[in-house]
Amino acid sequence: MIAPLRSRLHARRHERRYAVLDAPSNLGLRPPAPGAVPGCHKAPWALRDAGLVARLGATDAGAVVPPRYVADWEPGDGVRNGPAVAEYAGRLSRRVAALLDSGRFPVLLGGDCSILLGPALALRRSGRFGLAYLDAHADFRHPGNSPYVSSAAGEDVALVTGRGEAYLTDIDGLRPYMRDEDVILLGVRDEEDLGHIAGSGIAAVTSAEIISGGVAPALDAARKVLTRGELDGFWIHADADVLDPSLLPAVDSPVPGGLDAGQFTELLRSLAALPGAAGVEITILDPDLDPDGAQAALLVDLITTALAPGRA
Repeated sequence: MIAPLRSRLHARRHERRYAVLDAPSNLGLRPPAPGAVPGCHKAPWALRDAGLVARLGATDAGAVVPPRYVADWEPGDGVRNGPAVAEYAGRLSRRVAALLDSGRFPVLLGGDCSILLGPALALRRSGRFGLAYLDAHADFRHPGNSPYVSSAAGEDVALVTGRGEAYLTDIDGLRPYMRDEDVILLGVRDEEDLGHIAGSGIAAVTSAEIISGGVAPALDAARKVLTRGELDGFWIHADADVLDPSLLPAVDSPVPGGLDAGQFTELLRSLAALPGAAGVEITILDPDLDPDGAQAALLVDLITTALAPGRA
């Protein structure tokens, strides 16, 4: 499968066929209030209701239904919902692999950031793949830099690069799913996050650098990481919180100083147009914080501006 997938990802990308697959998992998040359930599992419905599937001209690939969310957790309990996250990653990886095998470009609608484990595992089985990680956070918490790790959505970059509980990082003996030098963070803005990745080999371009210097230098940095000859391709993670909360506040952990609409769409469009782009996931929109659906509609506008047929 390695050679056929690589050749497909590096050719005919202007004719790519999108397939929208729902990954409505909130397993990786802490509860927003005692006894409450994170609302981001509703995001696929909100994005679909705002017309995403039709506007992309995409095939409807259905949904991978997650296990039950359990809010109870205390320090020492390990990763919240950890075994469920691992089980879900395995099922999601098989669905993503089937879409890739059929020549589709998967568009995963999350859900929280822990859904990254699914496509990362699918791609690891096919070769060596990189990661463009558009997010306000590095999501690099792991036992080596934190007294405990409570939620997988705050450690998914650490997990896919092999740091953390083996039942999450070494599924089928495939650790790491992605190598440090094959990952670039784009839009990160927490100084502690940047400190955690220092010396890891993971590249980063902050939101401040993108805002001050424009998208072109960030894209140049991404191209150097993601289009190297030893890679078979790369995955794109786009978290809604990479946008400034003045534009889109309906997210789990809003952080000031994010990208504006033009910067986000230009970056996403340019990444998707690079040779080797395998698919994209959209995460962390919380419809519970968007009662009139305006922010879901805005996010659909941005996604379709970046990815709509003819724009690749």
